[in-house]
Amino acid sequence: MSDLVATAIELTAPDIGRWRDGGTGVDWVHAFDSGRPGPNVMVQALTHGNEICGAIALDWLLGESFRPQRGTLTLAFANIAAYARFDPADPFPSRLVDEDYNRVWADETLAGAGNTVELRRARELLPSVDAADLLLDIHSMSEPSRPLMVCGTVDKNAAYARELGMPADLLIDTGHPAGLRMVDRGGFGDPQSPKRALLIECGQHWEQAAADVAIDALVRFLGLTGAADAAWVQAHARLPLPPAQRLVRVTEPLVARSADFHFLVPAIGLSVLPKAGTPIAQDGDLVWVTPYDDAVLVMPGLRNLKPGGTAARIGRFEGEAAQG
Repeated sequence: MSDLVATAIELTAPDIGRWRDGGTGVDWVHAFDSGRPGPNVMVQALTHGNEICGAIALDWLLGESFRPQRGTLTLAFANIAAYARFDPADPFPSRLVDEDYNRVWADETLAGAGNTVELRRARELLPSVDAADLLLDIHSMSEPSRPLMVCGTVDKNAAYARELGMPADLLIDTGHPAGLRMVDRGGFGDPQSPKRALLIECGQHWEQAAADVAIDALVRFLGLTGAADAAWVQAHARLPLPPAQRLVRVTEPLVARSADFHFLVPAIGLSVLPKAGTPIAQDGDLVWVTPYDDAVLVMPGLRNLKPGGTAARIGRFEGEAAQG
């Protein structure tokens, strides 16, 4: 039986051609200066070309002709080349063209000899990323899961997500062996830096709810950074805040060692496996098992998975009893 869950395409990928020239000299990047003191805020969509809820959110915001009330705001559609390949009849391959755009953010990679589509695009956006004080990177997930705020590897970002107030589930993880993510780059991943970065996983890629979460997160993030005032946030927020938030802290990634990796449990994100020693996945001759009771399966996914890629993470809920 296949590990892969059947998916419905409930969202329509927007035509973002009208946003190509943002006047910044970099295609599909828009920057607005309020003329008043404030942070440099950046929001990115389309880190992966088939994660279209972020494109819907930025398309909506640009269509509203929003301008920040203080500081500067940069809006970027990232992996445009992958997005151009999006096909609702076969939506998973358009995640990337040559490699994962969200694994190339180490200095040595960006300055190296690589010449992939994703590296070239990352180099174009690098000045905007490094200038940002506050970053929101909008994503979605290949398999079913409640929305999840990935706070990188440092607790300061989880504290910032608590200020944002959504979603209900937050994540501190261990990064990716395959390469550095944008939210872990430079000051974003330095506990002593005032910079903050959040990566929101809005739900399964093409469920209608993912677009609502993406827009709600964007609206509330603009309010938190001071780019938008409270009245604007109240008028445009789409979802109620959760009554509480809880944190999953990852203890280990499940990194595929073979092309024969498959799950032995349902691939549902944030599901809780009550007993230590429960088989999670078969990976060639290796069987991955839960290392402790009430282990949380975080962001399982086999689409485009190759040896060396992260198939899932295992973590624990902190500060309260586990909940499924």
